[in-house]
Amino acid sequence: MKKVAIGIDIGGTNTAIGMVDDLGNVMVKGNIATPAHGDINRYIDDLSLAIRELINSVKLLNPDIAIQGIGIGAPNGNYYTGTIEYAPNLSFKGVVHLVSLLKAKFPELEAIALTNDANAAAIGEMIYGGAKGMQNFVMYTLGTGVGSGIVVNGDLVYGHDGFAGECGHTTLIPGGRVCGCTALGHLEAYCSAPGMKRTAFELMVKYNATDSLLADKSFNELDSKMIFDAAEQGDKVANEVFEMTGQWLGQGLADTVHHLSPEAIFLFGGPTGAGDYIFKPTKESMEQHLLPIFKNKIKILPSQLKAGDAAIVGASALVYKELEK
Repeated sequence: MKKVAIGIDIGGTNTAIGMVDDLGNVMVKGNIATPAHGDINRYIDDLSLAIRELINSVKLLNPDIAIQGIGIGAPNGNYYTGTIEYAPNLSFKGVVHLVSLLKAKFPELEAIALTNDANAAAIGEMIYGGAKGMQNFVMYTLGTGVGSGIVVNGDLVYGHDGFAGECGHTTLIPGGRVCGCTALGHLEAYCSAPGMKRTAFELMVKYNATDSLLADKSFNELDSKMIFDAAEQGDKVANEVFEMTGQWLGQGLADTVHHLSPEAIFLFGGPTGAGDYIFKPTKESMEQHLLPIFKNKIKILPSQLKAGDAAIVGASALVYKELEK
């Protein structure tokens, strides 16, 4: 009997669904739109139908499978309560009892669990990725925002209310840039992909860099991949964007080290595809800001989760953590 788990990643516009085996391989994937209509019962009906269709399609080819459960990663997902709470990028208002609603649709499944997407990525890294065997590590996800998942003594840290691990919302520069959460100066405002874009435009203004390869890009058009491509071609602004982003990120990681003393910090997300452009200045900055007792002890590593499947794989890994209880 082959053990498999369902992983679900609920995003602002799309919900990805995948069936993942116990080695972390995605056997089959599907998706549905994350609706704008705000009707949670209608969404649960659509999601449940899509899950059933996915299961049936796999069983046709391999009837000898055992579904272990469903793991969900979602914005503002609370592991303790199984609820999505006041997620700003979803149309569902207030507190949504997602796990209870899915359990009613799948009463035969022993494990259905929910957490936020960064926590799911951390669990995925621990079970399937580079953190296998590690008891203390932190996962930073760099994308539209900056998320994090914290593992201490082999357990994900949820805090007393289920929302621990918001390292992206530590204050980096008091009174600095407006963050997506509306506060000022948070790490996310500087080290996310949109934060890098903001840095690029600030530098182009500073240097009047009309000759930069980025100068003809509009604000809405520019992304971190374009900045990387320009850096590869020796563009001064693009290279300085990575240097500054690394300096800020390293400062934030040093705070994380001082709080937790992890064995390693894993970085995941689009900007990390730039390799040494981001990892080198980040490591240098972190070491510069660390207390002597921590210097040269903490590894900064790229995630070993496959980028396209990481959210699904991470969510599915929740099932196995749930079954360990």
